[in-house]
Amino acid sequence: MTVVAPARRGTSVPPPSRVFATLRMVGELAVTAGLVLLLFAAYEFWGRPAQVDARQHELDRQLDRAWAAPPTGVATPSASAAPTVPFKELGTRLWLPKLKKHWVVAEGVAPADIRWAPGHYPASALPGQVGNFAVAGHRTRALFWDLDKLGAGDLVGVQTRDTWYVYQVRTVEIVSPSATEVVAPVPGDPEATPTRKMLTLTTCNPRYHNNQRLIVHAELTSEQPRSSGAPAGIGA
Repeated sequence: MTVVAPARRGTSVPPPSRVFATLRMVGELAVTAGLVLLLFAAYEFWGRPAQVDARQHELDRQLDRAWAAPPTGVATPSASAAPTVPFKELGTRLWLPKLKKHWVVAEGVAPADIRWAPGHYPASALPGQVGNFAVAGHRTRALFWDLDKLGAGDLVGVQTRDTWYVYQVRTVEIVSPSATEVVAPVPGDPEATPTRKMLTLTTCNPRYHNNQRLIVHAELTSEQPRSSGAPAGIGA
């Protein structure tokens, strides 16, 4: 005789249709999440660089107009053509001929300052001054994505209203985010008195991460009036 065990209360098994429906819902959610991630990746790869390039194109035009006008101080974008986020312009362009890139430089390194441009550390020297002209940029495709390709001897051009400055890369290093001494007047020695004219570029390292900083140090080697045209090797 077959003995049938009594069913336990509270342990009923859901019907197969309910299990399949739940699995289907989970699968659809996973697919949707995957598509969202792919769209975000596509935006970061193509969309954001296009936005930065468009902003830089407009900032280039604004800076050209400002430089063509009689000097009245630091050039700033006109209110009618300003980007949709606050932007404090330094009135300077940064050229990296090896990477075939150049940008209008922002004044400041807050997130809003460097969203569309590399930004000047406000406490650091200005272009051509004794000390350390320090500039930070995001490690995005439109900005400092390939900064690791710079090496000793490569040129960096800095263009202001009146002058071209040419710096030559001396060292490239990777440091921790806490190593703020890299942007000191004497890089690596915050207590020292500067005697050289340095330039420092900083960005996150490696790509897509911010647990390190990639640092490029360069030293001023020449300068000439902007009216003389671009210096040899800059290719402006």
